[in-house]
Amino acid sequence: MRYKIPATLPITRILSLSSLTLSTLLLSTTAYAFTPSGEDISYDVNGERFEGYFVSAGENAKGSVLIVHDWDGVDDYERQRADMLAEQGYDAFAVDLFGAGNRPQATEDKQAATRALYEDRERMRALTLAGLAKAREAGADNNTVIMGYCFGGAVALEIARSGEATDVAAYTSFHGGLGTPEGQAYSDDTPPIFIAHGGADESVSLEDVATLAGELEAAGVTYEVGIYSGAPHAFSVFGSDRYHQRADEQSWATFNQWLGEML
Repeated sequence: MRYKIPATLPITRILSLSSLTLSTLLLSTTAYAFTPSGEDISYDVNGERFEGYFVSAGENAKGSVLIVHDWDGVDDYERQRADMLAEQGYDAFAVDLFGAGNRPQATEDKQAATRALYEDRERMRALTLAGLAKAREAGADNNTVIMGYCFGGAVALEIARSGEATDVAAYTSFHGGLGTPEGQAYSDDTPPIFIAHGGADESVSLEDVATLAGELEAAGVTYEVGIYSGAPHAFSVFGSDRYHQRADEQSWATFNQWLGEML
């Protein structure tokens, strides 16, 4: 089945949370008490050191999820999401695209770190694919969904357009950049894509969402878009002033259903 949205009509998909998903979300929002259950993993890419985070769902994992971080690098937010996914039965690996020890805090440093990769898309793809390879080496199931937050959502779509990743069942972007660079396009064999977007996002507009939907529709790509009214950019980040609980819970529930369908 293919999903689409009209350019003028935002759609919010509302799902009932299962007791397991709800309890996971309630625990996850208590960020102050978070203790990672996985492990940080160091690895090299062409002589550079990187540090991701891996948590296994055990022998009966239903698949795996590669998480691409937002503009401050791998931190407890990505670790917490990875742990939540493991509780749902998925191996999870948070890939590092900035390099070990590079976890920018100042806005200008975050902008510089992401800009460097936006301007070098080949490196962006190579580092993401290296992280995917490391995840599988660490024991992650080969059948994978690649997802990301903000900057990481843009990276997930970059990999989707490239077609360079193997054994990827689907892609997901949470409040990520949606633009397609000049010279790139989605092909008709691109795996399914889920976009979670805040209706009040002032960084990525509803027009950007509609443009992407038009591109995916024209290419014949299976996709789904969830637009959550009142939710700003970065609406899923626990503890931030942008956190929007309803949008977070609804998008996470939809994502978990999406994983169940794709993996």
